Amino acid sequence: MSDSYLREFTAEVVAVDAGRIILSRTAFYPGGGGQPPDRGLLAVENGLTLNVIGVGKTEYGDVYHEVQGGLLNVGERVKGMIDWGLRYAHMRHHTALHIVSGVAFKLFGAKISGSQIYADKARIDLDIKGFDKSKLKVLEDESNRIVAERRSVSVRFIRRDQAFANPSLYRLGDESHIPAGEILRIIEIDGFDAQLDGGTHVANTSEVGKIVFAKYENKGAGNKRIEIVLEKEN
Repeated sequence: MSDSYLREFTAEVVAVDAGRIILSRTAFYPGGGGQPPDRGLLAVENGLTLNVIGVGKTEYGDVYHEVQGGLLNVGERVKGMIDWGLRYAHMRHHTALHIVSGVAFKLFGAKISGSQIYADKARIDLDIKGFDKSKLKVLEDESNRIVAERRSVSVRFIRRDQAFANPSLYRLGDESHIPAGEILRIIEIDGFDAQLDGGTHVANTSEVGKIVFAKYENKGAGNKRIEIVLEKEN
């Protein structure tokens, strides 16, 4: 995913298998890393419009689209339209989690043990020692400082060996969690944080809006769960 802001695209149907549509190109995010897949529409030249109700990846790495409302044939041209409200909500929450995890890593050496993104909230599980509820305010305030500094968020790519040489890039456990492939994708918040990631993000931290810690749970053995909600973007 090179352009998180791409809302529409045209493509050709290249395969249909058990109701799953594979296109020559797509802007639909198939889900992963705690971020749900996109939803949206596929409009056919004959006027038919299909709801995209599921997106994922085949065992060969191709993105497939599960649709409702009709059938498509190989060779047909379609216009894909992303549900932008849902996509943008996921983008804001995903970048917010990178900010929170980045601050937690810098201040407390925290690793990530899990995360989940929704349209209206998100949660992150941090593997963090010596942390208690009294430090939540520090983590929340520092996270919002990064938001307010209007830092740019960008995508870059590195070789696999470069990722192994920089453990701070992979926060989800050890190097066994580094994704497959020789070229890996990095999400970088200018002057603050860089992490391996395949999801969609906003272009500037100011788009996140105020991060509010809505819930905190001590899950035991150093595992702390924080649920966040976002106030309207600036």
